[in-house]
Amino acid sequence: MNILDIARQNQEKAWQVIKNTNLIQIWENAGARINLVGSLSTGLLMKHRDIDFHIYSSPLTLRDSFLAMARLAENPSVKKIECANLLHTAEECVEWHAWYQNEENELWQIDMIHIREGSRYDGYFEKVARRISEIMTDEMRETILRLKYETPETEKIIGVEYYQAVIQDGVRNYREFKEWRKQHPVTGVVEWMP
Repeated sequence: MNILDIARQNQEKAWQVIKNTNLIQIWENAGARINLVGSLSTGLLMKHRDIDFHIYSSPLTLRDSFLAMARLAENPSVKKIECANLLHTAEECVEWHAWYQNEENELWQIDMIHIREGSRYDGYFEKVARRISEIMTDEMRETILRLKYETPETEKIIGVEYYQAVIQDGVRNYREFKEWRKQHPVTGVVEWMP
């Protein structure tokens, strides 16, 4: 099976997770605006089973955020949930992580960043995803997917590192990517946009 087929299959599985959790409806019922961001939104999901949403509310209350997550927790396939309250930081958000086990016993991580509407990052990462999709060539897409595929399971690498390395700096193989990462260490939120 080739890289594009693996990516396509994983994208289909991710959409099934979203459907099975009723995630979008849960947040919309809570009065929030929910947007898909990250690798699923750009077609760059490979083997790291991770689904990213940015969710916006005004006002954003912890109570409403917890109520939405309580509804998600009612799903028996949701095995674990973590929360970080970052409302009093520059990020102005509540960071939720849930783990969903699908029918094939694969564990999918769902990252839901509940952001105060109108704050610094309102819409920012949606714009990044749009820009990546607009300028990415087929060759860049395949390179990014191959690099993600070749990354050892033990490595924790955020998607934007791959995108910046390939799109901006022309990295084309895993050896070059490892070297690129040494030269570009991640410290905090990466605000790169192509």
